[in-house]
Amino acid sequence: MTTLKISSRPFDAVLCDLDNVIRFYDTTELARLERSAGLAEGATESVAYAPETDLPLLLGEITKDQWVEAIVACLAGQVPELQARELGTALAEAPFWADDIVVTMLRQMRVHVPLVLVTNATVELEDDLASLGLADLADHVVSSARVGVAKPDRKIFEIAAGQVGVAMNRCLFVDDRSENVEAATGLGMTGLHYREPADLREALGVLLGS
Repeated sequence: MTTLKISSRPFDAVLCDLDNVIRFYDTTELARLERSAGLAEGATESVAYAPETDLPLLLGEITKDQWVEAIVACLAGQVPELQARELGTALAEAPFWADDIVVTMLRQMRVHVPLVLVTNATVELEDDLASLGLADLADHVVSSARVGVAKPDRKIFEIAAGQVGVAMNRCLFVDDRSENVEAATGLGMTGLHYREPADLREALGVLLGS
């Protein structure tokens, strides 16, 4: 008689967002330029990340330079063109860093189950990961700009789960945006709405031995 071995793990793969979970941007210079231009802090990001401006970049349909020009057009009438271009460029070239606490947890977790980065990103993602020393962080990287579909579209979740051959209901999905988490849970995944490292530590507790 064959005895089936049932895994004690709550999931068999982790699908994790990149920005605002692992990678964070320093917008100090952008905020300074906004103050100088008489704009409220966050005004540039508000127009830059509007779907009609941002989505073409995230789907790989336009370059980052074209994205900056789209930001300039959106800011027309609010600030002079030169200032608008400075603002757009400051956002596009904002320095970024990785949260070492989160990276350490993910590396420890990956000893037990595979990790897939699932991110709405530009075609520069691979270079960005390399510059952070994270080129080897995940087993697979699913970037919207490479696959031509962005979260929360169900297709990108299907692609990510397919990369590691794990059923949806055996995946943990981590993201800072509630709409993406809701889309993942709607497909049967376990969802974690990320706010701080403690959230991830709790979700990965079994694998981290905590």
